[in-house]
Amino acid sequence: MLASLSISKTGLSAQDTALATISNNLANVSTTGFKRDRAVFQDLLYQVERQPGAQTSQNDELPSGLLTGSGVRTVATQKMHTEGNLQVTEQPLDLALNGRGFFQILLPDGSLAYTRDGQFQTSSTGDIVNSQGQPLEPAITIPANTVQITIGSDGIVSATISGQTTPTQIGSIQAADFINPAGLQSIGGNLFKETQASGTPQTGTPGLNGLGTLEQGVLENSNVSVVEELVNLITTQRAYEMNTKVISASDQMLQFVGQTL
Repeated sequence: MLASLSISKTGLSAQDTALATISNNLANVSTTGFKRDRAVFQDLLYQVERQPGAQTSQNDELPSGLLTGSGVRTVATQKMHTEGNLQVTEQPLDLALNGRGFFQILLPDGSLAYTRDGQFQTSSTGDIVNSQGQPLEPAITIPANTVQITIGSDGIVSATISGQTTPTQIGSIQAADFINPAGLQSIGGNLFKETQASGTPQTGTPGLNGLGTLEQGVLENSNVSVVEELVNLITTQRAYEMNTKVISASDQMLQFVGQTL
């Protein structure tokens, strides 16, 4: 009975993590470029009292053993990098990658971060930056008196300047991809950082070598499905309740033993 209390405690802890993961997904249902998480569980070590296949006599062996589990643990919260729905905004600096890849962002410490959030703006110096003022990499500066920005599906950025009829190419947006995007580390602000698990980034022109094409005037919505998350919420709630019932039953049995003996 003491073992059942300990096992149920691990179950409560695991379901609490699952609930926090679902809560974070639902909180970010409207976050541009957000990728949902899912909690990954594993059972804990087993206490082996009778080994499966052990000899019971010279000619007989156990068809199954006697193993007692010790509970569950959370081993990961995996990012699901499926593509969210694309929403047309008709804003010239709203960008989305239709397919694989990430935009590259230069952080204040000089390192690079990666994002699917293509909601860009211009700084006071004309640089294309994200909502936190961090510049797009490679840097692109929009000239003064620009009346129109055109960004092609291959990332070529052209500006039409007042008084001119021919657009001028001012830069090119590069995309980065990873062998294992789930291995990227979330650092907040819709940003990811490279890790050993993700592998090194492979940069290139959007639309080539498996990279997604660039869409101007479009944003990628969160890939969170509200219906799916609510179903997961109910499942998690029921699992939590079952574990509390086991704790309650174990407590009643211990009380019975204490009162009887």
